[in-house]
Amino acid sequence: MVPRVLLIAGGRSPEHEVSLLSARGVLEHMPFPTELAVIAKDGRWLLGEEAHRALEAGLAPTGPHPFPPPLDWDRYGVVFPLLHGPFGEDGTIQGFLELLGKPYVGAGVVASALSMDKDLSKRVLQQAGLPVVPWVALYQGETPLIPFDPPYFVKPANAGSSIGIRRVEGSGELGEALAEAFRYDRKAVVEKALGGVRELEVGVLGNVFGQASPVGEVRYQASFYDYETKYTPGRAELLIPASLDPGTAETVQELALKAYRVLGIRGMARVDFFLCEGEVYLNEVNTIPGFTPTSMYPRLFQAGGVGYPELLRRLVELALEA
Repeated sequence: MVPRVLLIAGGRSPEHEVSLLSARGVLEHMPFPTELAVIAKDGRWLLGEEAHRALEAGLAPTGPHPFPPPLDWDRYGVVFPLLHGPFGEDGTIQGFLELLGKPYVGAGVVASALSMDKDLSKRVLQQAGLPVVPWVALYQGETPLIPFDPPYFVKPANAGSSIGIRRVEGSGELGEALAEAFRYDRKAVVEKALGGVRELEVGVLGNVFGQASPVGEVRYQASFYDYETKYTPGRAELLIPASLDPGTAETVQELALKAYRVLGIRGMARVDFFLCEGEVYLNEVNTIPGFTPTSMYPRLFQAGGVGYPELLRRLVELALEA
């Protein structure tokens, strides 16, 4: 029986617009019958033509938002939550779908929440023996004690798409950078900046024991891979496969698969790495990677022989299997 998919996009996070861009790509390539629901930034659920108008506009209008949403959930065999960032990638929508008993694409509640938190995920990955960049976590109101010298990056612990990130060149810039990070989360992460890094990314597909894509590399002219660089066509160059010696490429893929299993992820993830002076460091794990025209995840698998429609078909099948 062919499953009917409910694609949920938008969301209450600062990545609302990115989610809508991703949803366009998924709707264009999904091989199963699919309906769209869009969540506005205030939590209002839009359905039918209203949802598609929001998708075309790139932003869902706010207004009264009934809850629970007026959906016949029995109509759908699988739900695809394509909600980047908080309230979508952090286990919240996954918990809601678990209560409904609906199969859904992607990681479960615990893996989603753990992977979203840059501090907690680093702690778990480091304990499992995976190499991570030195960091410290700070809660809002704490006195910042940084155990390494600048330069470093200050990030919200629970955010994506490089939102709220500042590169700090001197300690006098720390206060302003923390204030920016705390606009998006009560906890910030300060990470040591590595010099001369190459940024590598690997896609993983599967339930617990995943399949790794070829390794890709991101190159750009900005001081770091910021929001504008990520989502403005032509700002970044995606090299697939990355020009690496076979041993390094294999190491990166093995580390991606190990991280995937350690964090208990299912369905999909994009795992990001730094390569610095021959050493590989795991940067972060994204359990709902982008599906925009410039996104690395679908392009990585396409380079590995898995086209966009086939990738979506397998994600839906993995959801039903899980």
